[in-house]
Amino acid sequence: MLEPRDGVPPVIEYAADLERVIAAFAAGTGPVAVDAERASGYRYGQRAYLIQLRRRGAGSALIDPVSLPDLSVLGGVLAEAEMVLHAANQDLPCLAEVGIVPKRLFDTELAGRLLGHPRVGLGSMVENVLGFVLEKGHSAADWSTRPLPEDWLRYAALDVELLVELRDALHAELTEAGKLEWAMEEFASILETPPKPPRADPWRRTSGIHRVRNRRALAIVREVWETRDKIAQERDLSPGRVLQDAAIVELALNAPKTPADLQGLPTMRGRGARRHQSAWLRAVSKARALSDRALPESNLPGDGPPPAHRWAERDPEAAKRLAAAKAVVAALADEHTMPTENLLQPDSVRRLSWTPPADVTADSVAAALLELGARPWQVNLVAKPIAKSFVRLECKGDL
Repeated sequence: MLEPRDGVPPVIEYAADLERVIAAFAAGTGPVAVDAERASGYRYGQRAYLIQLRRRGAGSALIDPVSLPDLSVLGGVLAEAEMVLHAANQDLPCLAEVGIVPKRLFDTELAGRLLGHPRVGLGSMVENVLGFVLEKGHSAADWSTRPLPEDWLRYAALDVELLVELRDALHAELTEAGKLEWAMEEFASILETPPKPPRADPWRRTSGIHRVRNRRALAIVREVWETRDKIAQERDLSPGRVLQDAAIVELALNAPKTPADLQGLPTMRGRGARRHQSAWLRAVSKARALSDRALPESNLPGDGPPPAHRWAERDPEAAKRLAAAKAVVAALADEHTMPTENLLQPDSVRRLSWTPPADVTADSVAAALLELGARPWQVNLVAKPIAKSFVRLECKGDL
């Protein structure tokens, strides 16, 4: 499919045109296909730069949320309709920013995972389920570009062209496989789960930071990362376009004192990196001047169990429980044709194995898993066999 059936709709940029879209979609019927295009890798943050919708009886609409940042009236009109998204977790935050917050959801990517489809990208799903090939050449484009090229708009319109049809086909597959209720629980969980709080010390996720071995160098990473983040936010640029992570690590490892020192580093020879060289040198200097007490710790204590590769040494019994639980989950996931992480999150498996209930029973394991955020359908499948595997280890004297 190279062209939307009704042609590429015009981009909605004015309130009067938006009112007509709202009226059309209010009069439409059935689920609403929704997609959003961001400018990841180009702009700071994850805001939407184009929103696409389609509904039976209303056709498709392309809306510019830069010109129309408040779409809450449209969101209200659509609130009771089921919204169909692909990989909903990616788009729900930026949709909420403009006032589109679904109450009912169908996630076609997640449905594909539960059904065991080997490839769950939108193009693959449309091709394998519906038999259409979509043009997918602009997924990584800078959607903050204005005006948006016609071929980009065609691509964007095609993303919602068949989304409701895909939803209907997957709904039928889920029903036939006995997995529809599982999917409904998963979709409801997506909507009910609150946004994750900001990460503590986000600078610690700098790529390559494992090469930084001492606290003074870690302080340089922190100061340069925070300086970069401030510049990126002020210029509305992706942080990586201001300074690459590799350059931050190189600054930490070499701690340059002069512009000549800085310019001699391989990762600092690009125009973008050198444009703010005085800011990088000030950040390095600030980190060098910190007292030992002000330096960041090498490692932050986590709120969960240690890395699994250290369990055999630190707690051999927990390591055996983890192996047993993982085997149970893998076998059940294979039986029900889905990835293991969709049957039960690996973090839940680790936490349960590290700190099991004092009295291991199917009920106590079920309660622990629910507390960890597992959905009822998952608990119904895994709680009893995991409990049995733990009890079996105890009876064999392996614990």
